[in-house]
Amino acid sequence: MGLRGSKPTFDDSSNVVYFIQIPLRGLRVPNLSPFPLKLETYLRMAKIPHESIMISTLSSKGKTPWIRHRGKDVADSQFCIEYLNKQFGVNLNEHLTKEQQAVSRAILKMVEENLYWVLVCYRWFFCDPKDLGLAQSFPWLIYAFIRRRVRGFANGQGMGRHSPEEIFQIGKLDFKALSDYLGEKKFLFGDQPSETDCSAFGMLAQFVFSNIESPHCALIKKEFPNLERYCHTMRNTFWPDWDQVLKGDASSTKL
Repeated sequence: MGLRGSKPTFDDSSNVVYFIQIPLRGLRVPNLSPFPLKLETYLRMAKIPHESIMISTLSSKGKTPWIRHRGKDVADSQFCIEYLNKQFGVNLNEHLTKEQQAVSRAILKMVEENLYWVLVCYRWFFCDPKDLGLAQSFPWLIYAFIRRRVRGFANGQGMGRHSPEEIFQIGKLDFKALSDYLGEKKFLFGDQPSETDCSAFGMLAQFVFSNIESPHCALIKKEFPNLERYCHTMRNTFWPDWDQVLKGDASSTKL
């Protein structure tokens, strides 16, 4: 979420992908939304030239992130990936069997349609926003307004109607499923990463690196340490400049 603003100027003659995300730089993660982190990890994994632009403008669908490429705007992180796969001839899933592709789809939906709402409810309703730098990202009145809207969204989705204990248990079962499937593998499907690793990392990094005071982080460290190891592997492999990005020192164009 973010405030709507004017669009930046794009060079539509360039083949560079403009990657637009709202300025929600976390204290310990490049973006407090898992979806920009997912998409930028994909861009790095696929080695697609891109320029990261942090601006409050949301996509045509009112979402973040979105991309601009040769005059075309694409909204929704997964639609962005599907578009870029076609434009750049990328297939990060070509090594997967049909069965693995089916599992990949199931993991993607569990992470983005279920575990995501566990994250949302914890951040907006149960934790101290100062621990994340969340409240500082907005003026107080705007933060309060967004919080009320998020409550409505969470109730509409269903997760917001549960108690904190029930929501925690739902998250625990998702972590267990991910942990059991990952096992001792380097990435979700072996030694070679796939698209779904981008989604899983984008989400898990929020719990492992950002929500360090949360019961979820403590749970992962105690019961699912392979998920923590996995996050470090993904970060070290695709984000060697992680600390520089957090400080704003890294170059915005990646190859």
